Amino acid sequence: MDAGQEKFSDASSAETGNNNIQFYDPSEESIWTRLGVNFESFKRAPGVTGDRLVVGDLSEAEIEKIKSETPMLQAKMKKRHLTMIAVGGSIGTGLFVGSGSALKIGGPAAILIGWIIMGVMLVNVTQAIGEMSILYPLSGGFYMLANRFLDPGFAFAMGWNYFLQWAVVLPLEITVAGTTVQYWTEKVPIAVWITVFWVVIMIICLFGTLGYAEEEFWASCLKLLIVVMFVFIGIVCGGGPTGGDYDHYIGGTLWHNPGGLANGFQGICAVFVTAAFSFSGTELVGIAASETPDPRATMPGAVKGTFWRITVIYITSLTIIGLLIPWTDERLLGGTSAAASPFVIVLDNAKIPGLNHLVNATICVSVLSIGLSCVYAGSRTLTALAETGYAPRIFTYVDKSSRPLFSVIAVLVFAPIGYVNVVAAGDTVFLWLQAISGLSVLFTWGAICLCHIRFRRAWKVQGHSIEELPFTALGGVWGSWLGLILVFIVLMAQFYVAIWPVGGVSSGNERAQSFFEAYLAAPIILAFWIGGYLWKRTLPWRAHEIDLDTGRKSWLTVEEMRQYRAERKAAPLYVRIYRMLFTN
Repeated sequence: MDAGQEKFSDASSAETGNNNIQFYDPSEESIWTRLGVNFESFKRAPGVTGDRLVVGDLSEAEIEKIKSETPMLQAKMKKRHLTMIAVGGSIGTGLFVGSGSALKIGGPAAILIGWIIMGVMLVNVTQAIGEMSILYPLSGGFYMLANRFLDPGFAFAMGWNYFLQWAVVLPLEITVAGTTVQYWTEKVPIAVWITVFWVVIMIICLFGTLGYAEEEFWASCLKLLIVVMFVFIGIVCGGGPTGGDYDHYIGGTLWHNPGGLANGFQGICAVFVTAAFSFSGTELVGIAASETPDPRATMPGAVKGTFWRITVIYITSLTIIGLLIPWTDERLLGGTSAAASPFVIVLDNAKIPGLNHLVNATICVSVLSIGLSCVYAGSRTLTALAETGYAPRIFTYVDKSSRPLFSVIAVLVFAPIGYVNVVAAGDTVFLWLQAISGLSVLFTWGAICLCHIRFRRAWKVQGHSIEELPFTALGGVWGSWLGLILVFIVLMAQFYVAIWPVGGVSSGNERAQSFFEAYLAAPIILAFWIGGYLWKRTLPWRAHEIDLDTGRKSWLTVEEMRQYRAERKAAPLYVRIYRMLFTN
């Protein structure tokens, strides 16, 4: 027996008659092994992915129940980590850079309409995933929820789609990081910067969940600081330095000339995907729930933080950008370099020295942060796929530092695709990568809303009360229906601009190319769904068939929950207001 197998804890043992199951206790490993910085940390952790020592003869159902109640990955995230992942985790190129191209295509009114609609959708999505993840903090996040509440074949399609979404975003983000650095100098080839950022991401990945969580916490703090600073500067920009574009009051003049809309209704439809891309990653709180010691205490605050991010960070900053930059500004073209960031353009126009460099450095950190999110989300989803038999078993490997090692490597190998940017055909390759990732997040959010609808239906059919739930979504099941309807509307709007793109097309070939560049994710998901059905021959679960017990973390009765809520209601008014806005 090796050293790892000797380290089992009786504290987590489960007994059935004379049967005894003992679980691997990672706390007994050395600090260097838990941090993932020595050779021992790369060895497979016994018991983490189901290879537990089983003594005695348990039924298959009993074994599956015990396995489901033991987290696949170690719970290393703290409350501050989860809160910042929710509040600042997805602030990146979508806001700092992509909003520039959206302003160019749609105008200031279009970006506000697009981001507000996507924001309303996202609030309902995060509320839904919060309700389900607190009750079922499953490794693999929404994929495991879809597998349980919808249909294993559909979950197969959504899981692989979600993995591909993050895998192809990784080289995109690394390339954006390289072009961002070129804001300062173009003497160093972009291939060098791509290599540097790739290596940095790999080094941070060595520290596993804790490395990602700490980097995300501090990066999110920096991003929030910069955005808040930008908002304050933008509000008082009428008193900018002499000689700058904002040394006098300009008000809403740019909404009159050149106007609030750049391309009318087409422009509004065209910005939805950019808005969705900027919000992608918010659903990561559902994946992170299984790696948090107490989701009941940490998830509600993280979910509610989404509302404040949408209102304070996105809507306010985009309103200011629309007031300060005309959509005719040529620097907004492309939206793939640091020079195209509207945040940098505003500070350049204002002639405020130094701050443009600070914002550009923040964009570099943001891109690195999103790159790490790609590895985190993609690897956890791939491991969950392997756990349910929809991916090779090698991806169930989890080492003693709680890294799904081969899944992490599988995502990281996509990074070298970024090197195509150094050749002439690179732009074409990147257009197709963006086509794969463009709509993926919308299908993911729609699936989360559908999961919540089916969960609530099963909960009711099987005789449960809503009062038993430790956390309930703000809009209930109707909020998920609203989110699902908004996803459908946005998909139709994107279909419209895919057929009739802004600027028009001159030939049938161009129309076909425009359609697939905008809608490639749809046939990919359909192909996965058909493949999953042909492979496993599964059908959607009926409400009475859905398993509501395995892996469930809250077994409080209605009376116990009523007593709990009565005690909280007796708290002082200021405490209740704080809880309502920020915590559980």
